[in-house]
Amino acid sequence: MLRSIGKSFAHIVGKPATLQVETAASAVPGPSESSTGTFPIPADLQRRQTEAPEPLHARAFTVAHSSKLRLCSNRSRAKEAFTLSQLVESESLVAKPPAPRDVTSRSILGRHIKPAIPFWQAAILATLSLWLYGPTIYHLVRQWSATDSDFSHGFFVPLFSAFVLWQERRRLSEIIRKPSWSGLALLAFGLCLLIVGQLGAELFLARVSMLVLIAGLVVLFAGWSFFRAVFFPWAFLLLMIPIPTLVFNKITFPLQLLASRIAADVLPVLGVPVLREGNVINLPSMALNVAEACSGIRSLMSLVCLAIIYGYLMERRIVVRWALALISLPIAVSANSARIVGAGLVVQYWDPEKAQGFYHIFEGWLVFVVCLVSLYLAHLLIQVIWPDRGVPS
Repeated sequence: MLRSIGKSFAHIVGKPATLQVETAASAVPGPSESSTGTFPIPADLQRRQTEAPEPLHARAFTVAHSSKLRLCSNRSRAKEAFTLSQLVESESLVAKPPAPRDVTSRSILGRHIKPAIPFWQAAILATLSLWLYGPTIYHLVRQWSATDSDFSHGFFVPLFSAFVLWQERRRLSEIIRKPSWSGLALLAFGLCLLIVGQLGAELFLARVSMLVLIAGLVVLFAGWSFFRAVFFPWAFLLLMIPIPTLVFNKITFPLQLLASRIAADVLPVLGVPVLREGNVINLPSMALNVAEACSGIRSLMSLVCLAIIYGYLMERRIVVRWALALISLPIAVSANSARIVGAGLVVQYWDPEKAQGFYHIFEGWLVFVVCLVSLYLAHLLIQVIWPDRGVPS
């Protein structure tokens, strides 16, 4: 070890030098005695005399407080002491070989990570999943693309979930994957839901089982910590599944009554006499029927979906994101009531025919734009009341 230190210093300085070891006897009480030994530096290291321009100072190294290492030079008598740990930590004289690269890993933003499962296994699982859920996905897409569909926003939901996963790819690549056998329980539960949904012709259970199956696969091959990291894009997929008909009717009819009641209270203030019977508003010229399509459920679902997307893109604080999603509910209900009031004013003061057809559809789009503007203004108001300090909550 001492000879290697002498070689290292001769390599750094490039001058002929000798290494002396002075050991102080401290184990036996009495007068201290010392012994000195001289080790010559090899000739191949002495030939490197022109590499360092500065002279070598004699330096002493204290080792364990009981021995001294001294490197002597013929060109200077100055001495400078420092510890051996400083020498070792100052520079590594031996280059370390690069770590071997795993040929099975793939690179994400310069980081080499190992895939959770081999490609052929992933291909087999994807094929089986498409075979099981092919009819379910087909009927789901058909319901999205229907002319009078209240869930046409479903096309954007999986696209946004994929976008979130792409945005979080760096953070996801840093998560240590710990596969868990508890994912098999989720897989079994999802398959049971699929069987019950298919046998009972219940589309909602069959569609929800698809999300349960995805969660089970993630937990099985990547673990619960990875599933918690992708929980938001996974949960957002629930918005692409239409509400069951029984629950849908329980929501739409109260919305119809609420919108007609608000319109019946506002129209007399604007000079329009009104007689309301349930969800029917009787005007002097004609009767306005607040049908299921005018309940506002379509704009409500779409606005909630867009509010969540807007909150994710424009706001870092989790609490404010939840607030924007909740604020979208009264905004949608109020905008739908304003739309019915506008239809009553058109019937009374303009032309009853203009309350139907193209003008009615255009009025719906215009009111939805007003909803988006209202959501943006609500976000600005929150930022004024509670400014972002730079720390996400």
